[in-house]
Amino acid sequence: QVQLVESGGGLVQPGGSLRLSCATSDFTLDFYSVGWFRQAPGKEREGVSCISSSDGRTYDADSVKGRFTISRDSAKNTVYLQMNSLKPEDTAVYFCATAAARVCSVRLPSLYDYWGQGTQVTVSS
Repeated sequence: QVQLVESGGGLVQPGGSLRLSCATSDFTLDFYSVGWFRQAPGKEREGVSCISSSDGRTYDADSVKGRFTISRDSAKNTVYLQMNSLKPEDTAVYFCATAAARVCSVRLPSLYDYWGQGTQVTVSS
């Protein structure tokens, strides 16, 4: 069974930063597009950021543009989500997911085949 493991979540004050990690030992992440999604209580899952396998191009949702950055570390087989200037409305469970598609999308969760279990991010004073 393919396992994606997210880590790095926690409690942070508004304006603070967190870096989430998504790793697996089951395959090479460089060969897949990777997306970060989040789901707050009572809300639908929302695409946050993604990175394409074809050319490394990244896409961000408008709600996080300029604050969140997705990146890869090939040597560590890990994809990161650097989250800065966090707001209370960023509070959610964050999931990473992989897609065989060479171009990623933050608007199509159905594109993604494998999902991690999620990590909780809480932004509160």
